[in-house]
Amino acid sequence: MTQLTMAKSINEGLRRAMADDPKVLVMGEDIGKLGGVFRITDGLLDQFGAQRVIDTPLAEAGIMGTAVGLAFRGYRPVVEIQFDGFVYPAFDQIVCQVAKLHYRTRGNVTMPITIRIPWAGGVGAAEHHSESPEAYFVHTSGLRVVAVSNPQDAYIMLRQAIASNDPVVYFEPKRLYHTKGDVDLDADLADAPPMGLARVAREGTDVTLLTYGAQVTTALDAATAAEDEGVSIEVIDLRSISPVDYRTVTASVRKTGRVVVTHEAAREAGVGAELVASVTERCFNYLEAAPARVTGHDIPYPPAKLEKYHLPDLDRILDAVDRVLDRPNSLTGVEL
Repeated sequence: MTQLTMAKSINEGLRRAMADDPKVLVMGEDIGKLGGVFRITDGLLDQFGAQRVIDTPLAEAGIMGTAVGLAFRGYRPVVEIQFDGFVYPAFDQIVCQVAKLHYRTRGNVTMPITIRIPWAGGVGAAEHHSESPEAYFVHTSGLRVVAVSNPQDAYIMLRQAIASNDPVVYFEPKRLYHTKGDVDLDADLADAPPMGLARVAREGTDVTLLTYGAQVTTALDAATAAEDEGVSIEVIDLRSISPVDYRTVTASVRKTGRVVVTHEAAREAGVGAELVASVTERCFNYLEAAPARVTGHDIPYPPAKLEKYHLPDLDRILDAVDRVLDRPNSLTGVEL
């Protein structure tokens, strides 16, 4: 095991994938000489050259369109969208081409494209730099959508995404880039947990807490705080949000009988809404209380000085836990 930051683990994942397969190339804005805004691609240009580490114009639609053409020719492009909010100009290519070409060609064409998106808030940035657009892609058939929460998953799931013949939208939480953890750089993909498998990050018996990305850390903090009050929270790191590993999710909910979902994206028609609906359909007879959601507010991303009021925090999560447990110290009778 090697101690790496999440940023470095992603860098190493790209390096390993490029070394293993000469058809893998990376492309995006400022990813070559600069090494990317977050230095994720640092050193790759020197090692693999400008034919495989491609600085592109500031044109996300053009970047994705080029990736589609490269995939047609047998390459495995890894596209970096510089910031989450910059993905929207590429939305047409992702939804209308990348997600549909395999189906449209009756399986004759694959789109092994990995779309890396530095994602979400908590870093004091403005709108367009702190977005959580995952629900748009989860709603789109033909895409795999994953969100990593720790350096080991960041490393291995990126390699799995690149090796997959399906297009993968790979969300990497910016506020965890400098979080350190143990990473097995020699891990074999055949021995690693499948990319679509959820992880029980903490076992518990009273409430199931479903989340993904940077919110996993907040959820674990909430579970630790709840333990002091005698409440046992099971934290599930979904890892994949399309498809969702409902076998792991439902096993936990049937055990605890209560569920809270938290994510940073807006509440309205968010991933949490689908999770709550699906869990209710699968576990209705096991539920002891209505599921609760703790999310970002239904507003454009706020200025940096106000983002702490927008991001779901430990107190809001614990309030939802109190509500599903029908504890009297809940702050409010309605979902936040």
